Amino acid sequence: MRYRGWGRWRLRAAWLGALVAMAVAASGAPAAELEGKALIEALRGGGYSIYFRHAETDWGQDDRVEMAGDWTSCDPAEMRQLSPQGRATARRIGDAVRGLGVPVAKVLSSEYCRSWETARLMDLGPVTRTRDIMNLRVVDYVGGRQAVIRRAQRVLAEPPPEGANVVIVGHGNLMRAATGAYVGEGGSGVYAPRAGKQGFELVARLSSEEWIRLAESMEDG
Repeated sequence: MRYRGWGRWRLRAAWLGALVAMAVAASGAPAAELEGKALIEALRGGGYSIYFRHAETDWGQDDRVEMAGDWTSCDPAEMRQLSPQGRATARRIGDAVRGLGVPVAKVLSSEYCRSWETARLMDLGPVTRTRDIMNLRVVDYVGGRQAVIRRAQRVLAEPPPEGANVVIVGHGNLMRAATGAYVGEGGSGVYAPRAGKQGFELVARLSSEEWIRLAESMEDG
């Protein structure tokens, strides 16, 4: 299946993302995000979900989905895969997270090979592939758009194990639709479940390079 109506889909996704962002802001999300040493100290204490968009991919490749499960293929003739730069980026992010002393209790990824490979190369723990984190381009195979978004939101709202964090590796379109935030390939959003309430709030956004610079700055300090 080739994806059609891409321009219209992007407009609908942007519109929904804007609505989600307004809902998050109205429900008490913090005006200022954590950064630098304050962010690292918070992550070292645990309690956050770190949602990474998969690392850089080869955009000369196309996704060819004709039936459910085709997206798990690691064949570049069938699905878009990580580029050599993306594989290097994933390893560097993992090195940075470990170097910063950020405890990770669980690693979840989309079933897409590019997400799973990003998570594996980060080497932050065993990776569990789940349809709770899915690319919005295949929602018709997994219960529909709203069901996919709700599943991701439930994952982000679930408190991580005490003293640790959860790493999630997925797709930019799901991140935007479920949370209102968006990052480039290899980037991430850090989310905190709301204590005593449903939902979650965004506390930080980092590119892959910002993770690496943070680790370097903590070494220097």
